[in-house]
Amino acid sequence: MTGRHRGTRRAAWAAVVVLGITGGSVLGSGAAQADNGIDKLSAQQIADRSRDALLSAHSLHLSARGELGEDTPPMTLELTLDRDGNCNGSVDLGHSQGSVRIVKRGDDVWVKPDANFWKNQVPGGGSAFAAILNGRYMKGSADDPRLRDLANGCDLDTFRKLISDNADNDRGTLDKGHKTTLDGAPVVPVTRVRDDRTVTTYVAASGKPYPLKITVRGGGADAVVGFSAFDKPVPTTTPPPDQTYDISALLGRTSSPV
Repeated sequence: MTGRHRGTRRAAWAAVVVLGITGGSVLGSGAAQADNGIDKLSAQQIADRSRDALLSAHSLHLSARGELGEDTPPMTLELTLDRDGNCNGSVDLGHSQGSVRIVKRGDDVWVKPDANFWKNQVPGGGSAFAAILNGRYMKGSADDPRLRDLANGCDLDTFRKLISDNADNDRGTLDKGHKTTLDGAPVVPVTRVRDDRTVTTYVAASGKPYPLKITVRGGGADAVVGFSAFDKPVPTTTPPPDQTYDISALLGRTSSPV
């Protein structure tokens, strides 16, 4: 992928790093669950428990949208991913810069950029690639250097490592809010103010203390990160052969235009 595209992906995962600082939208089950008592804990204890709960998940759905500042473009991510490296979802680069459908199953990766992606991310040759693909997915190996960054970002273990690496990053002021509800679910908000940025995590006050939603405001950032479908399996359907095109046949082994 182009350096520009790698940069937008890094910006997207920066949202996950922010998440790891304090803790992660809707619980995986709509069933009534018992009060977990986190409203009696300190802000730091709540943050720690929500982080640990998120780390314990074997699969989840990640939803993120907005801007993170530092001249990064607005993005929308919808990814379901697990610890086995399976993934299914999409990334929209915003401002009509293009979107990409992603399917990863084991060591195989399927990627389907839209016309705007080819036009804006691969100027000069994108239209030719789009015409050849004609709506099909590019298919390649997760080890292919042209897909490696994407494949790594579509793996829950990569996400979990980002959280663990930032577990001790506790700069700023951390405060606990009053118990309230979010989309009908009881939550306790925990807010960290750092420099000119405010990160608020809404932690489930019933059942397992998963983070439900995170908002990032200030410092040029205006973003929302959410998690759902904890421990629900990643969809197993992959694009059929007649809807795929081998990436090496498309791009050639010695060129890396995308």
